[in-house]
Amino acid sequence: MKNNIHPKYYNDAKVSCACGSKFTTGSSMQELHTEICSQCHPFYTGKQKLIDTTGTVDKFKKRTALAAQLKAKATPKKPRKARATK
Repeated sequence: MKNNIHPKYYNDAKVSCACGSKFTTGSSMQELHTEICSQCHPFYTGKQKLIDTTGTVDKFKKRTALAAQLKAKATPKKPRKARATK
């Protein structure tokens, strides 16, 4: 085994979340910053929280509205002529 290849382990690493929650844990980094934790995650809280930083939900709603408008404007296709059977 090689010596001195592992990073230093901190038993009292400080973790801070975007919601303001702070706690300590063990890590190879002394300070950690997270966007979501057990205090604000929907699985643990039971509340739905929509995180949309890039606007993907708004883009999707615009696309569906545009598709509905185009579908309403579209002219219906002519029905196919049925072949006469012999």
